[in-house]
Amino acid sequence: MDKDFRLRPEHIKLIATGLGGGFASDSITVEGNKVGLMYRENPGSNVDSGWRFLSGLETPEYIENTENFGFYDINTVANYDPEIVPLLDAPIGSAFRRDPHTGRFGKVDFTPPEA
Repeated sequence: MDKDFRLRPEHIKLIATGLGGGFASDSITVEGNKVGLMYRENPGSNVDSGWRFLSGLETPEYIENTENFGFYDINTVANYDPEIVPLLDAPIGSAFRRDPHTGRFGKVDFTPPEA
């Protein structure tokens, strides 16, 4: 399935390089929603940073469909939502949720879904 990404390759700037990759939902990369939840788990490979990005608008059914996600360079995800950049050095086990009223991220306790 081809995806119609919100940002074109020529619009991607170098703002968070050398961090590896992570999974992001199409709600962010295709629909253009901001990151609402980001968490870092143990990486699945040597190119995986462990970061996972959701808008917070995904339903359980949406999340269950792996076609609704992609593995992207962290720099690419940061171009969709530059407000994540200051949080990208957080250690494995960290999780941040955007407050819907202030728009700012706050640290939260979060247990990632089972794979």
